[in-house]
Amino acid sequence: MVLMKKFVIVAVLIPSILLSTQSNATAVIPFRNLAAASAILAEADTGMVLFELNKNLRHPADALAKVVMLLLAVITSDSGMVDLSELVEMTESAWFDMNPLSTTQGIMPGEEMSLLDLMFSAYVGSANEACNLIAEHIAGSVEAYVIMMNNFVRDLGCENTYFMNTHGQYDVRQYTTAHDQFVIYREAMSYPLFVEISGTPSYSTETTETSESRRFVHPNSMFNSNTKYHYRPNTSGLTSATYEGGYSYVGYSESDGLSLICVVLGSDVVMFEDDSAEMRNLTEAQKLFEWGFTQFAWRTILSPSDLVDRVPITHGAGADFVNLRPDSSVELLLNNDVKIEDFVKNIIIYSALNDEIIYAPVSAGEVLGEVTLILDGVEYGTVLLVASTNIELHRLEFIRMQIAAVLSSSIAHNIIMVLALLLAGYIGLVIRYNVIRQKRLRKIANAKKKLHEERQNTNNESDERDK
Repeated sequence: MVLMKKFVIVAVLIPSILLSTQSNATAVIPFRNLAAASAILAEADTGMVLFELNKNLRHPADALAKVVMLLLAVITSDSGMVDLSELVEMTESAWFDMNPLSTTQGIMPGEEMSLLDLMFSAYVGSANEACNLIAEHIAGSVEAYVIMMNNFVRDLGCENTYFMNTHGQYDVRQYTTAHDQFVIYREAMSYPLFVEISGTPSYSTETTETSESRRFVHPNSMFNSNTKYHYRPNTSGLTSATYEGGYSYVGYSESDGLSLICVVLGSDVVMFEDDSAEMRNLTEAQKLFEWGFTQFAWRTILSPSDLVDRVPITHGAGADFVNLRPDSSVELLLNNDVKIEDFVKNIIIYSALNDEIIYAPVSAGEVLGEVTLILDGVEYGTVLLVASTNIELHRLEFIRMQIAAVLSSSIAHNIIMVLALLLAGYIGLVIRYNVIRQKRLRKIANAKKKLHEERQNTNNESDERDK
């Protein structure tokens, strides 16, 4: 099946975890001696290297060149530039570099086959002439296609891979490495058609005007249940064997949610007394696969249900704090010897950085901090911390707070002082007014009294005269 990218921690400071940078993977060596010149075992989704042996040692590319040959054809067909069902006529020029040691399927000049049948013939049937014909059909010439192959691997960052032909027939100038083969195969496994072709145990072509159907059995014996090399988790791969380069392998296996790519270059064949043989490229690849599946697993370090910390909340209704949880799961590929509790959680609460107070209301999911996972001094990534619940505002407390805040402010203090002075002035004016008014009233009263007395005296005098 097509590789699916496993969920990787989404971080606020680190957008994704680049597990390939971690070194704890190779803590346990699968076995003392590996019967190969170089090898690599890595997790397909993340690129994390679990085991390596001379991964950058240059080695004859051999038939593994067919991986890039097929991948470019798949990419071209996916782009719509060619049609898988179109018939392609075999040319004499496609046979130009065939020799007695070349693997072919006898597709002779003039015979027409569909492009899809040619792709199966080249990869599953190891037909070198089909590789050349595909190259001519897509690029116009074998030479142009080889240039495309070299440009393609260079763009992938494979600095130690170079091709001289489409099919891997030995050429001293043609080489690759275990690391580069991993990078190439990892890219190839992201294309469904490549996955289909590379993982087909056997294939039969359509009958042509000049040939009956051809039936191919995949050279990767891990697909064959009738051999001792049969390995059920292996779903894609390719083997190679030459006198100069020995026996090699590249392939993909999946088990219990773990996806691994293994490359073994430069193994040999062991002959036994009963004339049986053992191909070490396949036995060593199986050992590496099995070690990877038993030694490593995806582990959940944090999940959204975990309560990581709590922070105080001011003026919360019925709550003085809120719990913090990760906003996403954190899954890491780890050696089974690693204990989850050994991870150190470096927690940062954003409000604490500036000595700020968190006031209600707080909404569930609101980002309040972050946590960084650290193991043996190595940071594995950072994930956001969010509020686990809603915290409503305590309204009465909030009003009291607002009043207290207003009263405690310097502006409010100045206003109160001004009002106090105005009030004092007003009171003073009122008192002064009342004093003046009382004086005036007393004067009026005295004047009335004096006038009354004068009138009274006048009346008395008048009465005396009348007598």
